[in-house]
Amino acid sequence: MIRFVLVVGVLAIFLLLSTLPLLIGEKLIWKNEPKKQQEYCLKVVQAMFRSVLRLAGVRITVKGYENIPDEPVLYVGNHSSYFDILVGYVTVPGLTGFVAKKEMERVRTLAAWMRGVNCLFLDRKDIRAGLQTIREGVEKVKGGVSVWIFPEGTRNMGEDLTQLLPFKEGSLKIAEKAGCPVVPVAITGTADVWERHLPWMRPSDVTVEYGEPIYIKELPPAERKHVGAYVQSMIEDMLKREQKERRSEQREFTGVQERA
Repeated sequence: MIRFVLVVGVLAIFLLLSTLPLLIGEKLIWKNEPKKQQEYCLKVVQAMFRSVLRLAGVRITVKGYENIPDEPVLYVGNHSSYFDILVGYVTVPGLTGFVAKKEMERVRTLAAWMRGVNCLFLDRKDIRAGLQTIREGVEKVKGGVSVWIFPEGTRNMGEDLTQLLPFKEGSLKIAEKAGCPVVPVAITGTADVWERHLPWMRPSDVTVEYGEPIYIKELPPAERKHVGAYVQSMIEDMLKREQKERRSEQREFTGVQERA
């Protein structure tokens, strides 16, 4: 419970004390330099998220950095925890905006920071508004900003987190229309921080693996038609491989303890 109180307290203080300077900076300091504003916001948010992750006892291992192209991409990840967003933001190599649900805009202080780091707000109940969010995502990519989306649409609270919820095919339209590569991302261990034992927060080893980029136009016609299912299967394979490695390491560790 202490970890939970510390994390919530730090986030609340940050939002209360930092939002006004951010808004002032937008109006005065970076009025004509949006990229510098975005870079500053990202650095601040990354520093805050790193502090939160340390308080929560999260240890992150990143795999596959070499797979991320030197250009804006669409990151597509599995989603089992609120901490997925934190570990995503502290590991991406450049400007990146997450696609969040429209309801997040109601928290004005939080929404101000989210806009500062290029987040997009998706109304899942309004098709026309959803299409507008896709267009905004395409413009972000063309403007040099990567976009991160969770195509499951909500957190996967199932017991077996290697079995993902069906990906929404429309969620990958940003990559298709912008012509950017898709980078599959497999996140393991975030649900063990909080969601699996609410309201307690517990230390966890989290692995973020960036897979090989996918170029939709280069896929065979059958896979291009159902690119969401194709990317989903890739991420599931990555998650299963990570799970297998963890089990093997645990068996080795147990064997060493027994011999000692």
